Order: sequence, then C-alpha cells, then structure tokens
Amino acid sequence: MYRGHWGRWCLVPAFLELPTLQAQLALGRNDASKAIHALQAAAAYELGVAAGLHPVYVRGEAYLAANDGNKAAGEFQKIVAHRVIALNAIGALSHLGLARAYALQGDPSKAKAEYQDFFSLWKDADAEVLVLKQAKAEYAKLR
Repeated sequence: MYRGHWGRWCLVPAFLELPTLQAQLALGRNDASKAIHALQAAAAYELGVAAGLHPVYVRGEAYLAANDGNKAAGEFQKIVAHRVIALNAIGALSHLGLARAYALQGDPSKAKAEYQDFFSLWKDADAEVLVLKQAKAEYAKLR
C-alpha cells in the first residue's frame, strides 16, 4: 500500500508488485517463461504512474533471458518512450536492455547507439558498479 497523490491509501502498487516480484523470483531461478507468465496479471495497469513501468522492465529482462530480442526491444521501447521515467534508474537501464536486445537481433549499430545512451546517462556512476562493468565489456565485444 502507498499513499496516493491526494493522500488516500491505494492498493494498486501491491497488486502490480506481486506479479513483478514473482517474475523476478522466476528469473532468479532461470525460468523466463514463468516470469513472462507471472507478469500477465499486471499488463492492464503497468503503464500507469503507480507501476513506474517496473513490470514492463522486468518483462523486457525476461524476454532477454528467453533470447527473444524482438519482444525484449518492444518492452524497453515502451519505457524509453516515457521521457519522465528516463530520469530514474529504470529509464537508464532500459537503454542497456535495448542495447542487449539489438545485439540479440544481430544489429550492432543500434546496439552501440543504445550502449552509448546508457553510458551517457551513467557517466557519473561509480566505475565499480557491476552492471556498468558488464555493459562496458559487452560494448567492447561489439567493436
């Protein structure tokens, strides 16, 4: 539960977060199809403000885990299209997800552009952050 914009308590985030958490647990067990299935319950509400596009991001990660670059790119594109979200971590990480999706699709030029967008957004990040180190290694392999 969280307090909504007008001070009223809302149940929507718990309703959205449960399938998202179930999906993340499934991904932790390397079960991408179960993660995708779990997120179906959140689909109708995931583009709303309360969800913060978190279910969309996790679905994109699940499609990456399933080696489906086309569907992963579609999910990450939804997030990148929401410019307000681009200011938070999910927005930046969506550029990384897109880069990985384009790499899976065999499109290195699009992948490089998305990696560069990610690096630009994370230019002030600690160089020891694991996801940043992984992204730099993946980018180096594209050259």
